[in-house]
Amino acid sequence: MRSLMAKCDCLVLIVLIVLMSSLHPPQVSSKKTLSPDHPCQRFVLYYHDILFDGTDGANATSARATNPTKLGNNSDFGMLVVFDDPVTRDQHLVSPPVARAQGFYFYNKKEYHSAWFAYTLVFNSSEHKGTLNIMGADLMADKTRDLSVVGGTGDFFMNRGIATFQTEEVEGSKYFRLKMDIKLYDC
Repeated sequence: MRSLMAKCDCLVLIVLIVLMSSLHPPQVSSKKTLSPDHPCQRFVLYYHDILFDGTDGANATSARATNPTKLGNNSDFGMLVVFDDPVTRDQHLVSPPVARAQGFYFYNKKEYHSAWFAYTLVFNSSEHKGTLNIMGADLMADKTRDLSVVGGTGDFFMNRGIATFQTEEVEGSKYFRLKMDIKLYDC
């Protein structure tokens, strides 16, 4: 009789374990598979930088915060620039801005022009509200350069991706325009 009771208890225990495991299935990893060919959001914007040269404070959108060091072949090595630059949908500086790029860049190569950027795209329009944070190396000698989109807020909450830079216009050290092809993958 005891043997029969032990078998029944064991059977009840197995049934309970099976029922409990069906109520709480094991967690499966929810890691997304990201593909460079399939961003969840993509847009092209144009970044305009007008460096203050000591004479046109009304039009300038950026200024040197430090002077260059004069080391190496690159006369701008070590120069830090802070900016509050307009960002437009098209290439025209006078177009209405869709965002502001606020941050800094500094020249970090002794041999040739190369910069390191860290900035926030601040959106405040009927289309988008929030920010995207972008940072990385701008190897200016390359035709295109990829910088990381490391996060965002508002409409871009926790978004990550790539901002591909392409220099479109340079007017000495006074003005430059970058095309930013922004691809978000973690939306």
